Order: sequence, then C-alpha cells, then structure tokens
Amino acid sequence: MIDVQRLQVLLTVAEHGSFNRAAAALRLTPSAVSQQVAALERSLGAQVVARSTRGVTLTRVGQIMVGAAESVAAELEHAQQQITELSTGRTQLTVATFTSGGQFLLPAALTQLMAAHPRTVLHVREGEPEDTLPLVRQGAVDLALAYHFDGPLPVGPGPGSSLEWMPLLEDPLYVVLPPGHRLADRDALDLADLAAEPWVLGCLKTEAYLRRYAEQAGFDPEIHGTTTDYFFARSLVAAGMGISLIPSIALAPELPGLSAVPIKSPGPIRHIGVATISGRNRPCITTLIRSLREQAMRHNGH
Repeated sequence: MIDVQRLQVLLTVAEHGSFNRAAAALRLTPSAVSQQVAALERSLGAQVVARSTRGVTLTRVGQIMVGAAESVAAELEHAQQQITELSTGRTQLTVATFTSGGQFLLPAALTQLMAAHPRTVLHVREGEPEDTLPLVRQGAVDLALAYHFDGPLPVGPGPGSSLEWMPLLEDPLYVVLPPGHRLADRDALDLADLAAEPWVLGCLKTEAYLRRYAEQAGFDPEIHGTTTDYFFARSLVAAGMGISLIPSIALAPELPGLSAVPIKSPGPIRHIGVATISGRNRPCITTLIRSLREQAMRHNGH
C-alpha cells in the first residue's frame, strides 16, 4: 500500500526541486524529507528522484507518482468541497489568474457568475501559470486563467494529463513607442527596425520572448529596464527610457502620446485560455467559463 503522506512529501519535493526547500515548506527537517522519500522508494522498489549537488529531479517513476499524488490531492479537495456544500449550502470556488488577464477578463465574468450563483463563496488568487496550473491539478484551485507563448503550457512536474485547456483568445504583443517617435506612424513594424532602440519591459517572460524573436531578426536587444507591471513599463516609455513590448489586453488605460504598433507577421502572441480538471464541470465553473468566453469574443470582435 502506498503511503499518501509520502506522496505529498514527494509532490512538495518536485515543486521545490530540493529536499531543503521542500523541508522548509513542510516545516520538517531535510533529513525527515529524505527519509520519507527513501521509504516511498523502498515500498515501490524503484527510485523516484535522482539526487545531485544541485538538487533533485524526478525519474520517470517519480513523474508517475507525482501525477498520482496530484490526483489524490485533487480528489480529497473535491470531497472536502462536497462536504462543505452539504453542511453549509454554499459552493466554494477558487479562481487563479495572471494579472493582466484578470484585469481584462475577470471582472465582468465574475459579476455574471455571482448573479447566476449568488450562494457561491468566491476566492481569487493571483499568480503566473507555472504556479497556478499545478494548483489546478492538485485541486487547490478550481479554475485558472492562464497563458502560454509559442511553447507548451508550463504545467510543472508530472504529466499534467488531468488538465483540460480551453483557448479563449490570442493576445498579440505590440511595440509601444514614446511621443514623437520616428516610427510611430507605421502600420506595422519588423523587429529588425528596432535593433538600435533601448527597451523597457513589463514581464521577465516577455524579455525572454523578445530576445528569442530579436535573435531571429539579427540583433541583441539592449534592455534598460525590467518591471513586473505592464502599466509601469508604459509609464517608463512615456518618460523616454525606451520602447516596450506589451500584450494587446494590457494597452488600457491609454497613456497620452504613446503609440502601439503591431509587429509584422509572424509576430509574438500570447495564447490565453482556461485550465480546469477534466470532468469537473460544476455549474458555477460552467457559468464562469461561458462568461469568460463572452468577454474574449467581445475583444476578438474589436
């Protein structure tokens, strides 16, 4: 019989990448964490992590067991939700979102949700997809508004097969130029046109994305500022620090004098969607997804 507590320890080790960090999260000693993982390996007759001086990585067996640990956690959380609903008559719903997507899509969708399901107790958590998607798989979050660029979803450790991904909209990135910029009147820009420009960016992942596209265009971008907020990045552009790369949904509210110019195809795009656990179509989740789709369709219609 596989010990559920040991599965939880393995899941925490996979999330944090080392025994020491997992121990801090679990409020255990590193030795206790190591012993729990070793005991799990003995019961399975197989190694679940590969140990090195740089931390630990999952073996194929470990990936399978992390997937099982997430399924167990999700089922236990779902059972707790059902018990709470039976005892209180109220539905608990936890929604995770990244910042710009939440600001753009969630408010109107949540208004519709609460009108249709007024006895829903709603919780919203902010986070990047690499943090929130594993929480969906584990049952800690019911739905995540998330995104990815031109690679796969950042689902984290384990196979991620329990996730259901529903695309909402494509969110192209625009070049934002300061007042009076020589290229502000262009209908579209090639990144090569911007090789000599300084950049200020509103997201670390946007910087990595810019560098990849800039390399294809034959230059190495000069980064003068990196923030974690697209509005702040546009404020720095307005102050004359450089130009920026901003997703279309993060271009509001407008800042006076700034120009947002599309990038010639094929340009960088964020793919925005909703992640849930397969088969968990509770009425409140169905309503929220429908409302999010309506908000996305309004944006696409523009």
